[in-house]
Amino acid sequence: MSAAPKKDPAAVEAEVREKIHLEILKRTGAYHANDHVLLPSGHHTTEYIEKTLVTTEPSFTEGLGAVIAKHFAPWPVDVVLSTGPGALILSHCVARAHPSRPVVVYGTKGLSGGKRRVSLPVEFQRLLRPGAKVLLVEDLVSTGSTLSLLIDLVEQHGAHVVGIGCLWRRTSVDCGSKPVFSLVSRDFPTYDPEDCPLCKKGVALNEEFVRRRSHRKPSAVQEPKRG
Repeated sequence: MSAAPKKDPAAVEAEVREKIHLEILKRTGAYHANDHVLLPSGHHTTEYIEKTLVTTEPSFTEGLGAVIAKHFAPWPVDVVLSTGPGALILSHCVARAHPSRPVVVYGTKGLSGGKRRVSLPVEFQRLLRPGAKVLLVEDLVSTGSTLSLLIDLVEQHGAHVVGIGCLWRRTSVDCGSKPVFSLVSRDFPTYDPEDCPLCKKGVALNEEFVRRRSHRKPSAVQEPKRG
């Protein structure tokens, strides 16, 4: 019998690290698996990530942020940029651990002309100066749309994105040519209700996460007044 091919040691190490990080996310209660979940899009899935719980354990977040910072340590970084409360908490942990001691700024999401946009508070605009080296940090990357808006924002200010760090990235998401480092890179299947194998098996549908979202009061983002 021929010997089984040996795995690349680096690939084995990366696989072990990812399992450890996945277990950490499980311990926060953010990661749900082996379920039949209704998503806000109307699709069904077997796995779900509750973004609001990802960074609720300070010691975990600090440690995971340090891992991202260590990966990007060879890159000089002037600014760490994120959006949303979870990513902002993670950004602080990354910036504190990065040897460049970058500043932390955040963009705010809103709508303009019916289109999604990310804007930078006026106070931060002088920090995102032309030529600045920017590290984007997100907690979860599921579609990549927010990252695209952040990249556009950085480039509009004449700055440069040196990389993207995140806790979880769906492997099907294309981040262009930017260097990406994620602690967990994992896709999970989603199904149209009529094609869902769990529906066909009669497994009860968990609508808890959609109900939670519908009970949250939406916040309106207004354009700043001028003049």
